[in-house]
Formats: sequence, structure tokens, C-alpha cells
Amino acid sequence: MKLINPHSPHSYSHHYSALVSLGVPIVIGQIGSIVQGLADTVMMGQYSAHSLAAASFVNSLMMLILVAGMGYSYGSTPVVGAFHARGEYFQAGRTLRSSLYINTRASLLLTGFMGALYFFLDYMDQPEHLLPEMRIYYLTILFSIPLQMMFNAFKQFADGVGDTRTPMWILLAANVQNIIGNWLFIYGVGPMPELGILGAGLSTLTSRLFMLTAIILVITRSKRFAVYREGFFCRKENAEQRAELHRLGMPIALQMGMEAASFSLCAVMQGWLGEAQLAAHQIMCNVGSVCFLVYYGIGAAVAIRISHFQGVDDWANVRRSALAGCRLIMMAGIVIAGAIVAGRHSIGTFFTHDEEVNRIVLSLMLPFVLYQFGDALQTNFANSLRGIADVKPMMRYAFISYIIVSLPLSYILGFPCSLGAVGIWMAFPVALTLAGTLYCRRFIQQTGLHIRAQENLPA
Repeated sequence: MKLINPHSPHSYSHHYSALVSLGVPIVIGQIGSIVQGLADTVMMGQYSAHSLAAASFVNSLMMLILVAGMGYSYGSTPVVGAFHARGEYFQAGRTLRSSLYINTRASLLLTGFMGALYFFLDYMDQPEHLLPEMRIYYLTILFSIPLQMMFNAFKQFADGVGDTRTPMWILLAANVQNIIGNWLFIYGVGPMPELGILGAGLSTLTSRLFMLTAIILVITRSKRFAVYREGFFCRKENAEQRAELHRLGMPIALQMGMEAASFSLCAVMQGWLGEAQLAAHQIMCNVGSVCFLVYYGIGAAVAIRISHFQGVDDWANVRRSALAGCRLIMMAGIVIAGAIVAGRHSIGTFFTHDEEVNRIVLSLMLPFVLYQFGDALQTNFANSLRGIADVKPMMRYAFISYIIVSLPLSYILGFPCSLGAVGIWMAFPVALTLAGTLYCRRFIQQTGLHIRAQENLPA
């Protein structure tokens, strides 16, 4: 947990090294986290195509809330990072307490909202024979929302102080637990009852409980976090800081929520086409989530580094961190796109043996590969803006890209243009590239103002 040396020169090779050191544990941990949903999808696909389609629809709805909740917790990263860079450990600990408070409150509101939405599943024009399984899975995932959002508050704190490895190991352990739980409860191994889709939901619920319990124990008992505990356990109210974290977290939550909505609401459109299209959509969303989290790991490392440099007013290295991250993330996009093209015939069969679903999965490969570079670009510069706490404009850019452009374009290409599942997905490359371009432009403008101001200061 080394402090930043203010205004020291950093070469791009130094930035690459630091970003990889911070980012790789985040990538590993977050891929482990998303594999919870991936394991549910794979195991449900092997168990039943009907259960796969039901889980697909529920996960699409829940992902919207979980992504927004994750974005809400991100507001603490620039605050914690700046306190850590200046050695203000008490204030960093108090920030964790404030973050935990507002994330818990937000989780209860989101759980209530999704609980109300449960009663409208019948009106979403989905295949009627899937509704019983959808309801069962929906309820079990619903109760895990507060657990996930409270975990997010602790994770973002650990990331903000530069300890990205602790959350990684917890997420990996939870992933192993989830896979074992799926195996036991979905299929009914040994004395366990065969619960099918209910078993998948229960396994995810218990794994998220484990994640929260583990990270609480580490942060409240481990020596490496001892310097922050005085601030964390301070009971003095800090309403101003809670308001600041809410002010930072809400725009990020809305930005990420609108991005997730462009995918989640397209699941509804895929359901209009049929069960096979819905299942194929979920398969590609799961693959896309794994790819995104590679970008997210690098982007999160960029946000952490930028928050540290911004905390000591070193704007030249703020910009260099973002540009180094952009190069790394684009290289990752090239590797991912190549791997997807090479393995395009095997991806669908990994999830299910249904021939129609696999045919649709293969047809979605072109828009999937095309959107990787837009996704990489928007992830890097969204996190760069998050690192300097310039988050409000992202709401406007996300609304333009994902609501004004993506959703109508998906509908037009999918239905009036009769391109079906492929048409719905062709909107994603357009929207993600547009968002990335807008975020990049804003970041260059804002950092340029600070750099020019510092250059004009007298020596």
C-alpha cells in the first residue's frame, strides 16, 4: 500500500507495470464473480433447455440492478484513493463506513423495487410455460441483492487503498463454493434433493453470503487494514461525506445501469422472438460479461491509479495513466476478438446441445466481435472519469448512447428490418463506440484544463 510520490516522473512502462499489478487480481476476481452466473447458465443448460431460458430472462433483469448497484459503490473509489495517497487513513476508514451505510440503504430500495417487479412477470410477454421456473429463480436471486451490494462497498474500499488481491481470493473461493453448490443442488447428488433451477439460485445466494462474511472478517481483523479501523469504527455521524458519496455514486450507477439496460431490455425483445433466441442471448451475454470483466479489471486499475495521482494534484500522470490503460485495454480487445473468432463453433456447444440455440449463437458472433473495441474504449475512459470524480456528464452520454441510440436501433434492426436476433445485437457496436468516444473526449478536455493551469503557475 505504497503512497504516491507527488509529481515524480513516470514512464509509460512504469504505468503499464503498475496497471497490470493492480488490474490482474481484479480481472481474476471479477471473472470469478461472473462465473457464478456463468456456472448457473452452463449447468442449467446441461440440465434443461427450459431452465436455461428461464434463468436467462431472470439473470437479464437482475443484472440490470446488480450492475447499477456495483456502479453506485464506485463513488467511494476516488475518495478513498485520494485519502490513501495522502496518508489520511482515519478519513479513508470513515469513508468505508459511510459507503457501507449508503450501499446498504440503496440495496434495500433496489430489493423492494425488484420485489414489486416480481408481480409483473406475467405481463412481459415471455413464453408462458417458463413462468413457474422464472418465479422460483427470481425470488432466490432477489434476496442476494443486499449481500452483493454490501460486499461491493468493502471491495471498493480494498481496491481504493491498492489491495486488489484480497477481494480476488474471496471471489475465487465463492466461485468454487457456487459451482459445488450447483452440482449438489441442481442435479441432486447423493442425499441432496434434485432442485433444478431452485438449486442454482440457492447456491448463488449462499456464495454471496460467504463473500460478505469473508471480507468483513478480513477488513475488521487483518493487520494490513488496522490503520483504517479507527475511522471505520468511529460512530460520529458524517452526513456530508455520505451525501458526497451518493453524489458520486448515483451518476455512475445510472450510467452503468443504462448500459446494462440496453442488454437486459434486449432480452425481452429476444423473448418476443422465441425461447431459442432468448437462450442464445443469455449465452452470448455470459461470454460478453467475461470479456467485459477483463476490460473492467484494467479500467478499475486505471481508476485507482488516477485517484491516487489526482489526490496529490499530479495531472500529468493522471492523463498518462489513462492513456497507458487505453493501450493495454485495446490490446486485450484484440486478443479477445481473435479468441472468439477462433472458437466461434465451440462456444454454443459449451453451454447446450440444442442445435437451434447453437445456430443462433453462431449468427451473433459478428456483432459480438465488432463491439469488443467500443466496449474496451468506453470502459477505460468511464473509469478514467471516475478516477477524477468527474461523473455527472457520463449520465448524459450514457443516455444518448444506450437509450436514445441503442434500444431503438435494436428494435428497428430486429423487427421492422426483419434481422431478428442478429439485428437486435447489431446496435451494441454502435452504442458502445459512441459512448467510449464521448467519455474520451470529456476526459481529455478536463485533464487538459488542469495540466495547462499547472504549466502556467509560477515556479
